[in-house]
Amino acid sequence: MIAIVVEEILALVGLVLLAALLRRFGRLDMSLACILVGFVAGQIIATIGFDTGVQAKDLQDIVFYIILPVLVFEAAWHLDARLLRRWLWPVMLLATLGIVITTVIAAGLSYLGLQDPAGFPWVAALLTGAILSATDPVSVIDQLKAARAPADLGTLFEGESLFNDATAVVLFSLVLTMALSPEVMHANGVSLFTAIFIGGACLGLVTGLLASILLLVLGRPASTTIVLLFTAFGSFFLAEHFFHVSGIMAVMVAALIARGFLKEVEETVASGLTHTWEWSSELLNSILFVIMGLVITLEMFQAHWLAMLIAIGAAVIARLCAVAACGVLTGLTGRRIPRPWQFIMVWGGQRGVIALALALALPLELGYGDTIQSMVFGVILFSLLVQGTTTAALIKRWAPERRLRVRD
Repeated sequence: MIAIVVEEILALVGLVLLAALLRRFGRLDMSLACILVGFVAGQIIATIGFDTGVQAKDLQDIVFYIILPVLVFEAAWHLDARLLRRWLWPVMLLATLGIVITTVIAAGLSYLGLQDPAGFPWVAALLTGAILSATDPVSVIDQLKAARAPADLGTLFEGESLFNDATAVVLFSLVLTMALSPEVMHANGVSLFTAIFIGGACLGLVTGLLASILLLVLGRPASTTIVLLFTAFGSFFLAEHFFHVSGIMAVMVAALIARGFLKEVEETVASGLTHTWEWSSELLNSILFVIMGLVITLEMFQAHWLAMLIAIGAAVIARLCAVAACGVLTGLTGRRIPRPWQFIMVWGGQRGVIALALALALPLELGYGDTIQSMVFGVILFSLLVQGTTTAALIKRWAPERRLRVRD
């Protein structure tokens, strides 16, 4: 078993290195280079029958237990706690009500668009909507920094993504339970959702505090790196495997607690820590995009091209409705999200790591699983190839620092 895992990791990292060469000499974006290398490798492997050891059934565990903890911890680690407190109400609104709106509208449009109740029932549409409700701001954040956009806007993107990743995963799990066990009562959904969400936060609080105490006792930069890596993987594993609560929520809260502690003693015990998280996050993001390329097939486009187009339209419209609704409510009840920022948040609400992870998590026994995966992959490709390459222009138009300032 260990040999298989090592073989899979080496194969994925090897493909990442090939993508890095393609990026260097082909002048491509790294994510696109990884997708292209993964896709070509997948086609070659399928043609010659070579077994790399990377199996579809294993990708879920790789993404969930190796990639997600680091990505979530790194994102939470770099989040500005002061700005997060400032925009906490809009962030929570987008990550709760916004998730529900996105899920319902994306599900409804997908269901009506496919018009296949037998092959694509309502529960399949709900699964699709839940998966598409999670956003990934990695490329958008880089573009915001390049355009010198207000830090508040970046905090909105990062904060919403962190919290809505947790809510989207929990919502997906509940809908998947309904799909596999139709007898499950809908009335239990809200209480179960709350328990999983809050349970993950409580576990993250405990692990974050324990990590902070351990950091204080050890007091060395090398030990700090080890403790935080252990905290990232350990909190996620405990939450998902033993306590059955939100692993993403646990990792996020643990990172925020530990980061708050280390701010006071960063120069003495956290030297070089930011660099460690940056390279590990970049490597795992690259592995993720390689995985995307590996799972994409030509047959997917041939069989499900219409479903992909419907999903793309549904995802964009649902995101528009969610951001607009939350934008109105923030104007009535708290700090208002500026209208130009809402345009950027709609188009910049790309789908990535969480959507891919959830799509790969679909059980094989679901007869409509291939359709959902194809729809999600289509939306992710659209996010990378279209939204990812055009959001920068929108940011320069609507959110440069010199044109738009936040009013208290």
